[in-house]
Amino acid sequence: MSKAIDLALVDEAGTFYVSERKVYPRDVSGRFAHLRIAAVFWLLGMFYLFPWARWDGRQAVLFDLPARKFHVFGLTFWPQDFLFLALLLILAGVALFFFTAIAGRLWCGYACPQTVWTEVFLWIERAIEGDRGARMKLDAAPWTPRKIVRKGAKHIAWIVFALWTGFTFVGFFTPITDLAARVVPFRWGGWEIFWVLFYAFATWGNAGFLREQVCKYMCPYARFQGAMFDRDTLLIAYDPMRGEPRGPRRRGLQSVLERARGLIPLDIAADYVRRSALNPTTANANLQARGTITFESGEVAPLPKFEPAELGDCIDCTMCVQVCPTGIDIRNGLQYECIACGACVDACDEVMGKMGFPKGLIRYTTQHAVDGKNTRVLRPRVFLYGGILLAMLIAFAVGIASRAPFTVEALRDRNALYRTTADGVENTYTLKIANKRDEARHFAVTLVSGTEGLVLRESPTIEVPGGEVASVPITVFAPSASVAGRKDLRFEVSALDGEKRTTQIVESTFFGPVSR
Repeated sequence: MSKAIDLALVDEAGTFYVSERKVYPRDVSGRFAHLRIAAVFWLLGMFYLFPWARWDGRQAVLFDLPARKFHVFGLTFWPQDFLFLALLLILAGVALFFFTAIAGRLWCGYACPQTVWTEVFLWIERAIEGDRGARMKLDAAPWTPRKIVRKGAKHIAWIVFALWTGFTFVGFFTPITDLAARVVPFRWGGWEIFWVLFYAFATWGNAGFLREQVCKYMCPYARFQGAMFDRDTLLIAYDPMRGEPRGPRRRGLQSVLERARGLIPLDIAADYVRRSALNPTTANANLQARGTITFESGEVAPLPKFEPAELGDCIDCTMCVQVCPTGIDIRNGLQYECIACGACVDACDEVMGKMGFPKGLIRYTTQHAVDGKNTRVLRPRVFLYGGILLAMLIAFAVGIASRAPFTVEALRDRNALYRTTADGVENTYTLKIANKRDEARHFAVTLVSGTEGLVLRESPTIEVPGGEVASVPITVFAPSASVAGRKDLRFEVSALDGEKRTTQIVESTFFGPVSR
């Protein structure tokens, strides 16, 4: 049962809605930053260049909705191939589960469109307004001509990039060369204008303003990641046994891995993390790192002042918090806001290098490894997800390779079941032959039936242009005395072109007079 909230608590809290604090990620360099940059160029390169690529004289990737055909390089998908689209979506879902079980939030950190476009918008923002400190100072300053120029230049650059994104998005559904040719003089249609502006506005808003809030509040993936994670899943973690107790010190002190102190027990390290989080230093308090880690309430004594020899390897520089795009403190533990981008790993490794300490205080690892236990990469859920993914990939590949080069549909005349003539009975049909190949093909139609006397009035050779659907009227005749009531038949349509003769069979019925 739900419990009513005491009004006194509501009055005491004042409001249940708290405005989001803006996050100012600091620029960082390192192996994972380079990997993210490579992912951005690769993914956006595909997005912005694929519509311009040509394949067999047409746009390589074009989702032609009016013609109901999707062109993906050498493949053309028709409405009859909707099964493959459904299978592809299921494949993507299973792949997400599989890679998450092995490598955690790999998608979020490197390939999610929200991450990729936000990264580009941050590059533009840093180029115009400066890095973290300069942006914070600019936002806090009063409005001056300098601030207006910098803010205006940033938003102009954002809007131009967003409009280019919207234009490219529409270019996947309308031939992009034709769309570009109709810019000057401007002759776009109403829907083209709407979708360019809508997608541009969504890009500008999500990557420029919402940013981490999309990941934290709008994306469902972070909410159900707990169902896909276990203690052997790769994640970003801080090593508290090595890092605690944290605190500043002069250079020259060796790492705990190189001196007598060594690693402290896990329970003591966890207590140090809790006390540090509930009694933050001034530097940590100013960062206002927010996350979903909650500690037991009550009086918690702050950490005492430790001698340099007692300190762990964390110097409490807060760089891991400053570079985080979602503004959390990874030292408090795994939080659903963490997108596993590795920025805190790069920042910490750089600090460890300057201090002369071994890298890896914050690293990609597993919870079992942090707890000092063995990690199993191959485990039941990995085999299960991998087996399902492999089977579906094989089914998808076989289905694509064995697709029929043409489809046939038989439609009866809706005006009359049959028509009587001087010499017999006729039924009229319309054969719709869809040629899925790019070149014209010729087809022959034959009639097969267990009823004697059923014949085609004409059996012409039908030419269907490449990528087109031909509607062919067909008349089946039978003498009046030989047919009464409903009879089954089938049309066999054979392709006459190509080395291998391909035949499609479509079932139908023939109706004649019913004697009473």
